[in-house]
Amino acid sequence: MKVLVVGSGGREHAMAWKLAQSPRIQQVYVAPGNGGTGKDTGLINVPITDLAQLRDWVLAQNIDLTLVGAEAPLAAGIVDDFRAHGLRIFGPTQAAAQLESSKAFSKAFMQRHGIPTAEFETFTDTALAHAYVDRKGAPIVVKADGLAAGKGVVVAMTLAQAHDAIDFMLTDTTLGVAHNLGGARVVIEEFLQGEEASFMVLCDGKHVAALATSQDHKRLLDADEGPNTGGMGAYSPAPVVTAEVHARAMREVILPTIRGMEKDGIVYTGFLYAGLMIDPQGRIKTLEFNCRMGDPETQPILMRLKSDFLEVLLAATSEGLDNYEMAWDRRVALGVVMAAAGYPMNPRKGDPISGLPKDSDEAMVFHAGTIEKDGQMLTSGGRVLCVTALADSLRQAQQKAYQTASPIAFDGMQMRKDIGFRALKN
Repeated sequence: MKVLVVGSGGREHAMAWKLAQSPRIQQVYVAPGNGGTGKDTGLINVPITDLAQLRDWVLAQNIDLTLVGAEAPLAAGIVDDFRAHGLRIFGPTQAAAQLESSKAFSKAFMQRHGIPTAEFETFTDTALAHAYVDRKGAPIVVKADGLAAGKGVVVAMTLAQAHDAIDFMLTDTTLGVAHNLGGARVVIEEFLQGEEASFMVLCDGKHVAALATSQDHKRLLDADEGPNTGGMGAYSPAPVVTAEVHARAMREVILPTIRGMEKDGIVYTGFLYAGLMIDPQGRIKTLEFNCRMGDPETQPILMRLKSDFLEVLLAATSEGLDNYEMAWDRRVALGVVMAAAGYPMNPRKGDPISGLPKDSDEAMVFHAGTIEKDGQMLTSGGRVLCVTALADSLRQAQQKAYQTASPIAFDGMQMRKDIGFRALKN
């Protein structure tokens, strides 16, 4: 079979790498891919980003399955378009992808269907947003309504930070948010305390199969300091997701979401990611939805997947997930992100990368913001690499990941030194 993965990040590199291991695979293509997928002899980059051109290419090449890794093509309706042309594709429709592409849509959806989430209000008017923050006080959370590559959330610990975030998100254009209809909006919600976890499932339109649990680190700096990012590292499994929390997440969040979408006239297919806040009593609230696998959680999750990823996706695109069981490596996987100078707001591009080690079954360097030029690997985005290792314990996986990352260098590189600290502390 010939398979296409759509996207250019570390998540897509991991997906393509895992798919290429299937004995039924003839060729895996990545569009547009990155320096790492281009260098991998088992993968072929397709330098097409226009969705209509990509669909025509898929038709011409007789691609058997398309897997959409990135959020922007989903929000743009790639699934609707491909299906209209008789193509097999895994992902949510444009209407379903609003769960991620619009914070205002997802919060109203959760409120309507009784899915636990933080108290919130949505604003387009700057003065009203400022007045709401003054009334509620800090800490408080301000979110841009629209796709912002994981950078559209400010956890404001002071009123000044909240007011700055409102001004920035409603009046400034430098964040690069893909605004929804009606222009710039912010969702302002209560600050929740507890521990975050990423809960991901596949949905075939009727049935749901849960992926291995994971936890990522959103803040740029050690000890969860600094600005929010798209994620600076992750590990799987997440000890905070106990069997009780897992059952509660399925019962209170995942299944009501799938059923709620159906009640609203939308059949949900694809990955569904619920960002959960878990309090000390094991109660959960939904922070956000994503309509694809998380990045960097995908890298450790797929390192642990023992099932044939192609077979999983074929089941998911044929309503075959009923009672589907994926097999997982009992070991722990941990990934460390190496980010560019200036990330998250102004990442620098074009810095040469040196010291890239050889990949192995237990240590992989997944590329994200990289490009190969004249035989030299260069930075080309905010999160550059995710060094991911598999070992018998979390501490060993952490040590192996950092050892693998140690020879890698590029000017201005940013890397947290404490990925996994919460689980180790607990």
